[in-house]
Amino acid sequence: MSADSARISRKSDFTRTLSKGVRVSARDLTVHVAPVAPAWPDGSGLRPDVALHGGPWLGLIISKKVGNAVIRHRTARRLRRAFAESAPSVLPPETFVVLRAHPGIVDRSSSELAETLRGAFAHRKVAAACARADRGTVVP
Repeated sequence: MSADSARISRKSDFTRTLSKGVRVSARDLTVHVAPVAPAWPDGSGLRPDVALHGGPWLGLIISKKVGNAVIRHRTARRLRRAFAESAPSVLPPETFVVLRAHPGIVDRSSSELAETLRGAFAHRKVAAACARADRGTVVP
């Protein structure tokens, strides 16, 4: 998974993932998962092929409540690493994931973060959403 190509960078993609995807809460982390529908991102046809290559994609929301800039960047690096270790083996490539970090995340080790993500990706809501996407019934 390439660092830049697998990141969610557009506000519309963040918004769509947060509003249309499933949410799984874990200790110090909220995971939003939205499988990509065939008509993703919208009906205008501006980007019909972008969401179908190189996923799963990751977006991070790390507020100032987590800590200063150094701590937030360290947290982002650790979350990207944990995502790279756990997501490709569990999630289908056509998936958008947004991780929202909570203040207590700085006290967790990298292995705990990876285990938390694996548990969130194995949750029944995520499995059901990915199964619906395979059948093509996800609403964009």
